[in-house]
Order: sequence, then structure tokens, then C-alpha cells
Amino acid sequence: MPHVIARNLLHKFCGNLIDKRSPRTCFASTRGDENVDRVYSYSTPCYHFIVKLRTIRDFDFTNKTVLYRSPYDIATEMVNGERVLVDDSRIEATIPTLTYLLEQNAKIVIITYVGRPDGVVNENLTTAPHAKRLSELILRPVPKLDDCVGTEVRGYISKMKPGELVMLENTRFHPEDKKDDDAFAKELAENGEVVVFDGFPQAHRIHASTTGILRHLPSYAGLYFESEVRTLNGLIESPEHPFTVIIGGAKISDKVEAVQNLMDKADMFLVGGGVANVFMKAEGKNMGDSFMEDVYVDEKRGEKKDWVELARTIQTMRENKNRELERLYGIGADYSLHTVQHPIDLRISNSLSANSEVKVVRSYRVNDVVPEGWMALDIGPETEEMFARLIYHSKTVFWNGPMGKFEDERFASGSYAIAKAMAQSDATTVIGGGDTIAVAKQVVDISSFTHASLAGGATLGFLAGKELPVLEMLTLD
Repeated sequence: MPHVIARNLLHKFCGNLIDKRSPRTCFASTRGDENVDRVYSYSTPCYHFIVKLRTIRDFDFTNKTVLYRSPYDIATEMVNGERVLVDDSRIEATIPTLTYLLEQNAKIVIITYVGRPDGVVNENLTTAPHAKRLSELILRPVPKLDDCVGTEVRGYISKMKPGELVMLENTRFHPEDKKDDDAFAKELAENGEVVVFDGFPQAHRIHASTTGILRHLPSYAGLYFESEVRTLNGLIESPEHPFTVIIGGAKISDKVEAVQNLMDKADMFLVGGGVANVFMKAEGKNMGDSFMEDVYVDEKRGEKKDWVELARTIQTMRENKNRELERLYGIGADYSLHTVQHPIDLRISNSLSANSEVKVVRSYRVNDVVPEGWMALDIGPETEEMFARLIYHSKTVFWNGPMGKFEDERFASGSYAIAKAMAQSDATTVIGGGDTIAVAKQVVDISSFTHASLAGGATLGFLAGKELPVLEMLTLD
């Protein structure tokens, strides 16, 4: 039964299993059958994998005690008096790796941090709900210990039998974790013989529980970690064209470096949300009281970042490429296309209250787009149609950030339209970010996308070309 669950979840979160009759799929099963390869293998079209990782297929885990660095930094909430996970996608994504290790009779010791407890015990941030949900999914007991280090923890682990799992307590209950204290990292490492690292969402962190443990034990990437790296690397190294990047969300600051790094690789950037507000203001449009990220000033470094000026610079970087887009996407007769394509209409409101007035305004070839006292809260219906057509004509699509304030159903339509268009597309489709996945789940089956990146900062950091400390330590020399 666990094998069947692992196969289904690998299909759902790491891509479809490699069926020799299906050319789209890039990922593999944890074990083979007549139609499925045991290890990762490819058929066209697929990604060219440049980053070479040490993976779990490079080591024999038989009867080994594995320190499993999970991606379980998952928020919880109270439901009927019980603390439960807000979303279990990251738990599900790790089932294939855990099943692979269990099939080799490994003992699995799971560690993670949860939230920001600031180095003190916080019962709202315990790993108990994570252990409970994992147990339900993997159909095995997953007891939770009260600490992540110490003689009692090591004593429990020493008595574990092959094929058993245990969840340790939140590593951030110890202030030494965030400091990457080497003594604490060594103490964590004493809980295992080898590290399997699946915490891709934490790959940009320098903690005792991330980079620290890798200094003290041999280490290998898990299947989930590998699937994230493989997919995101493909977006950078060998996307099939037309390659369309969709950027939304409230802030541009956490996405601008990824946009800059992809500028020479992507064909079009479709912008929505607060990001679009910045680009439209950069074109001289009046955006009323729409959310606009403030100018960032780093007094220590003496740096100032004006996001509107930066957006203006980005828009002028490839103006000479705009005329090629009509031919590339094949819809130039209907639209005047731009490398950075902002909405041609918007849904606006004069308040965030539930009974506020909502109307649609044009934003194409208009300077006074949003009146004073009003704010843009979603892309409009014409933009939805335009963006959907561009998605249908794309071969690769990456989406990060909702198109509007989707928590209010009146301003969720734009995000729903993007999700539906991508789900129906024949392109390689990748979505990333918690809010993006959350809004997509409301209208489509998440497995309809080629890949759903469950990381936030690590995904954008990878696409921005930044070094991820954990990735560096898991890469073959």
C-alpha cells in the first residue's frame, strides 16, 4: 500500500511517472515496472539537467539511520480544538523519498524547523501536527519526541528498528539553529549516520539544521529536492519557446532579480497584482490609491532602490524585441504586444470593505487609469482573455504571484483565469509560491501542472541566479 501511495504522490507533485508512451514527462518512479523506468530518464521534450546532485540513488541506505531534513516548515491552525496543518502539500511531496528509504530498511529520523519561535519553546509551533499528518499519509506510526538533541533523543533513536520513523521537535526552539552554531549542528548530526536532504524551501538558509548538518555527515538530495532543482534549472537552461513568465503578487522587491535573470531567456512577462501597478506607474500612468511598494533604503549599505525606476529600466531593456512577439505568439493582429505586458484593463474599488463599489477600467493607451480614492485590485476580463491566449500559444509557462487580492472572491477572477488556462495548456507549466498554489487549488487540480514548486524564497533565489548554500553543498564536484 505505501508503494501505491508513493507512486500516486510522485505523480502528483514531482511530475507524471515516466511512461514510455508519454513524451511530456520528466520524472520517475521509486521502483520499476514494464512501463516505468526506475531512475530518472527522459523523452522529448524535457529539461536539460546541468546541476549535478548527489542523490539518494548514489548510496545504499540498508539498515542505516537517516537524518532526514524535511521541508516541513508548514503553518498550522486550530480546527475544532485541534491544531492541524494549513496545507499538507510539502508532506505529500516527501512520501516518495521516505518510501524509497523505507524499502531499504532505513531508520528515519526527521528534523525540521517550523515558523519563528525565536529560540524558545512555543506550543503553537510544535511538530506534533506534522508527525500526525505524515503518519496518516504514509500509513505508519510517526511518534514525535519532545526535543531534537540530547541523550534521551539519541537513546530513543538507538532503539529504533529498521523501517521505523520518528519526528524530532522544532529545531528553532534552540536559538543556536538560526546562528548556524557548529556545536549544535554536530549535536543534530549525532542523530544519524547520513543526511537525506529534501528541504528545498530551506535551501537558501544558513542554519545548523540546513548547512550545519551537511558539514558533519555524508549527504544526498531526496527525490523532492531533486525534482525542484531539475525543473527550475530547466527554466533557466533550456526552456522551450515561446517561454512566458507570469509575475504577480503584492511586492516586486522579492521578484525583480528573478525577472532580471530571466530577461534574456523568457519571451514575455505578463504582470499583474501590485507588480503591475509598479510597471504601469513607470509608464506614467496614474494609479490612484493602488498599492505601490515603497522605495527601499538600506542605510548600512548606502543603497536606495526605487522600484518604479527599476521597472522603467526593465521595460526599456528589450523594447527592440517587442515587434518579434507578434510573430512568435501568433496573435499580433489582435493585440500590441510588449516584452513586459501589463494589464489592458483592471478591476478597481474605492474600498477594501465587503460592500465597496467595484468597476472595470481600461488601462491600455490611457494615462488616468485609476481615479484618486480608488485602487486596482485585479486584472480585468479583457486582460484575462489576452493572458489566456498568450498562455495557449506558449510552450513553457512559469507563474509566481496572484493577479489580484484573491482572498476577496470579487478580485480572484484574474488568478482563476490564469490557473485554468495553464491547466488546459499543452505547455510545460510550472507554478511557484504558496499564494499562487493556494489560489490555483481553488479552481483546478494541482496535478494538471507539470510542476508545482513548493518553495518560496528558494525558488525565486534559484531563478535569480543566486547561490543556494545547501544546493552548493549537495552538488557533485
